[in-house]
Amino acid sequence: MTIPRLQPTVLPARLFFLCLLIVFFCAVPRLRVLPVVHASPVPRDLKPTDPYALIFGTVWGPDDHPVYGITVKIRRLPGKKAKWELQSDHHGEFAQRVAAGQADYVVWADLKGVKTTDGVPLHLAQEVPVHVEYDERVDIGLHLTR
Repeated sequence: MTIPRLQPTVLPARLFFLCLLIVFFCAVPRLRVLPVVHASPVPRDLKPTDPYALIFGTVWGPDDHPVYGITVKIRRLPGKKAKWELQSDHHGEFAQRVAAGQADYVVWADLKGVKTTDGVPLHLAQEVPVHVEYDERVDIGLHLTR
């Protein structure tokens, strides 16, 4: 029975890479883990890596079917102007990412010029208040009336 031996060039190469790994991990500064910062009172743009909450909703018509193409506006309280404006999709749904943390929002539908096929203008039953605590999803519904 013979024992396989390493080639003379393999052992120095392995030692070299082992030393290289040790030097690399010793040279890299220690990473500091920072706590998650909740939403600040000043609005800011979300980066893809930031924690976020999701406001997800559906626009329902007077006949309790989802409605496509309705403009939905969202503002953060105590603000007066809408910060986000989006459209409901073919399933009547919309979604908006907001900063994680305690915050209150108001969601409503902008129905200027929106009418039924009969020509009757639509109205929003009521604005929907949304309260966000953490990085969570909040589901809502906007109901339209004649």
